[in-house]
Amino acid sequence: MNTLQKKHTIFARRKIRIRAKIFGTAERPRLAIFKSHKYIYAQIIDDVKGHTIVAFDSRMSKAKTPVERAKEVGVEIAKIAKVAKVAKVVFDRGGYIYTGKIKMVADAAREGGLEF
Repeated sequence: MNTLQKKHTIFARRKIRIRAKIFGTAERPRLAIFKSHKYIYAQIIDDVKGHTIVAFDSRMSKAKTPVERAKEVGVEIAKIAKVAKVAKVVFDRGGYIYTGKIKMVADAAREGGLEF
């Protein structure tokens, strides 16, 4: 197993371990984060129904740095969630380590009014 395969295996195991413990309900849906090389995506999901309630991403962001884009995603997802009458969520970091952009999305969502 080369280094890249090992890195992907470790990430996949971490993601499965996290998702085994986290489940979104109608009262407390799951705030899931996905990070690609260029963009960051956030969606609020009701796992009981299997529906996405709210989604937002950084594709149309005007921010200069990736961390600023992540903050914008967190603020916007919180605004849209308020409109959809979602106040409490369960945070799913999606296997990513809780630093940098992931932490910025979470902090900005908390500032925007989401509880988790």
